[in-house]
Amino acid sequence: MILNVDLPSHPYDIVIKKGALASIGIWAKDLWSPQTVAIITDSRVADLYLADVQASLEASGFKVISFIFPEGEASKSLKTAESAYLFLAENKVTRSDGIIALGGGVVGDLAGFVASTYMRGIHFLQIPTTLVAQVDSSIGGKTGVNTSVAKNMVGTFTQPDGVLIDPKVLQTLEDRRVREGIAEIVKYAAIADVALWERLKTLKDEFDLIEHAEEVIYACCNIKRKVVVEDELDNGLRLILNFGHTIGHAIEATAGYGVVTHGEGVAIGMVQMNRIAEAKGLTPKGVTAQLIELLEKFHLPITHTPWEVDRLYNALSHDKKARGAKIKTIVLEKIGEARINLIDLTEMKDYLQ
Repeated sequence: MILNVDLPSHPYDIVIKKGALASIGIWAKDLWSPQTVAIITDSRVADLYLADVQASLEASGFKVISFIFPEGEASKSLKTAESAYLFLAENKVTRSDGIIALGGGVVGDLAGFVASTYMRGIHFLQIPTTLVAQVDSSIGGKTGVNTSVAKNMVGTFTQPDGVLIDPKVLQTLEDRRVREGIAEIVKYAAIADVALWERLKTLKDEFDLIEHAEEVIYACCNIKRKVVVEDELDNGLRLILNFGHTIGHAIEATAGYGVVTHGEGVAIGMVQMNRIAEAKGLTPKGVTAQLIELLEKFHLPITHTPWEVDRLYNALSHDKKARGAKIKTIVLEKIGEARINLIDLTEMKDYLQ
């Protein structure tokens, strides 16, 4: 399966194919001339896939070096980025060389950020190995790192030269990481694809979903592809992809990065936002119950403890969707359709009650 992200300034393909990781060198050679390739990955993914990926790239004529950092959201920082810059400089990586992000969302965001800022930008490829990265974060060109103030506070918009998705690698994911990705899948269905929502209802659990991963990944990537092409820089329609994320990111930041996964935060955030929106008459009655039913089927959390309103509000006040004293929230018109709702930032306190 191939999807084209048809951006006027930088079009690229998303390839979805079981077993594709084994032929990454051939894929990369079609996109890049022989050069030095720096693989940026984390310690867990390196143990699983780095040797095979490196061998495939070398067989296709690339010189390969590898930067490995500790697994986890806490590593998505300016400190890790600086270490990567020094590694690239010490290995004499130039603007004609490239970076491959091999891993989940943390790896993709960090590696993309490094690629977009090292020597003012070198080209890169995304090889997502987690479900959340395959359905969401590897597509669209958002890169970034966290700060102590807020998640993804420092970042860029820089598109990769290609995205290679191998659903086969999901077999090595921990159950919690599978569920994390499913939260994003539920989000896509809720905001833009009632057919996907109905398909998710037919699946028994997270393990059944993995058996049908290709069709689900394709559906999500197709939604994001269309949204990114229409609104690459996140000023309009693309904001609907943030359903549940404003509160979710605040939960992640206040709990401590890695304590609550991104997907868990999104699941909780979707339920909390929609529950209050429903009480305010902005969303039809019963939609929150449908959300809860689907999330719980896939064993995702819908609440968080401790729920500290002041800390959560302080964290979300730094959200990138804030515009002065206003913030854009996402409201479900119905399952499969969403709209952007501009409110006063102070009204977000209502959504935290």
